[in-house]
Amino acid sequence: MSGPRPQTQLRRAVLSSYLGSVIEYYDFLLYATASAVVFNRVFFSDLDPLVGTIASFGTLATGYLARPLGGILFGHFGDRLGRKRMLVLTMTLMGVASVLIGLLPTYAQVGALAPILLIVLRVAQGIAVGGEWGGAVLMSAEHATSRRGFWSSFANSGGPSGMVLSTLVLALAAAVSGEEQFLTWGWRIPFLLSAVLLGIGLFVRAKVEESPVFAAATVRPKRSPLMEILRNHPRTLALSVGVGFGSFVAQGTLTTFLISYAVQAGFSRQTVLNALTISSVVAILGVIGYSALSDQVGRRPVMITGAVLMACWSFLMFPMIDSGSTALLVLAVVVGQGVVHAALHGPLGALYSELFPTGSRYTGASLGYQIAGIGAGLAPVVFASVLSGTSGTGLVSAIIAACCLVSAGCIIALGETSHRDLSDERIEREPAA
Repeated sequence: MSGPRPQTQLRRAVLSSYLGSVIEYYDFLLYATASAVVFNRVFFSDLDPLVGTIASFGTLATGYLARPLGGILFGHFGDRLGRKRMLVLTMTLMGVASVLIGLLPTYAQVGALAPILLIVLRVAQGIAVGGEWGGAVLMSAEHATSRRGFWSSFANSGGPSGMVLSTLVLALAAAVSGEEQFLTWGWRIPFLLSAVLLGIGLFVRAKVEESPVFAAATVRPKRSPLMEILRNHPRTLALSVGVGFGSFVAQGTLTTFLISYAVQAGFSRQTVLNALTISSVVAILGVIGYSALSDQVGRRPVMITGAVLMACWSFLMFPMIDSGSTALLVLAVVVGQGVVHAALHGPLGALYSELFPTGSRYTGASLGYQIAGIGAGLAPVVFASVLSGTSGTGLVSAIIAACCLVSAGCIIALGETSHRDLSDERIEREPAA
């Protein structure tokens, strides 16, 4: 598989995967940012501020809980019918759900119906992003003939890119509308802009051909892809969840919980959003750089180093924020997300694509990644509840560190995967224990 056309298709697949992930995560993480700074006052205005924050993070968590469902649903048809068609559907579902969030009435207008509708649309977002990630990563990985970590990293870098875009647009809307108007209508603008992004994404995605590895595969599981994974690859699935769980707990802390924590510690909302934007820019470079490095030295050394460093950094972040120094706040978030977390998270796309055979790869990769992703949704809720009690940030840091060390252990147990050939259909079941 060489020549100009495959290379053209590779570039198109990577661009499509990147833009698709940017759009999906712009919408998904826009909600995360809004839940930390807006939704507790717009949709839970009758609650105590701390309780409102916990409730707001609770609706955030529903999206993460729905992600495995999206992985199973779109993974099933992606393994049966192909990757491309599912990616068009996931992008459309996400765009429509996000626009509708921007049109929702507030609690003051319709009462309890407002948060109920918010939760329904958040579940739709979760289902969409649950199906998007696996297909986007596989389209890049299965088109690549070499440097799989590097090429698949663009789908993973869509996460921090979407975060940059969402925080910039949200910050711009806040600056233009002012505090009062921002809570009234300004926060809606970033969600309504999803319609524009959806049109751009669908245009690019339409020009990409089906994954050549999937198109050339001659072996299809006789049973459903989900049953194939559960029957023949249960250990690999369990370890893949463990690998990603620490990364997602850290991600939920760095991109959502720390926003609320820093605002409550006295920093302005704009200052915190600026710090998050800078850290996300650095994370884009970190994800791509660490993934490219994993092509050279292997996935395990890079990711284990990231897991151990993230465990250590978790004990430094909160004291740096508590210092009241803006410089230390920026340092805590930038180093945490862009330098340390990126080493653990960046190579995940390539790693997950290397764990399962072609006929059930979409389902296996999506399910492992999205179950692990629940950690990002639960972390802010759990940590907000911890701080509402008598426990301090030391317990929060200990939980993050423990999750990261679990991830390191699972990475070791999986073994090195960077040498595997994705077109090899012989990897059909795990060896007997």
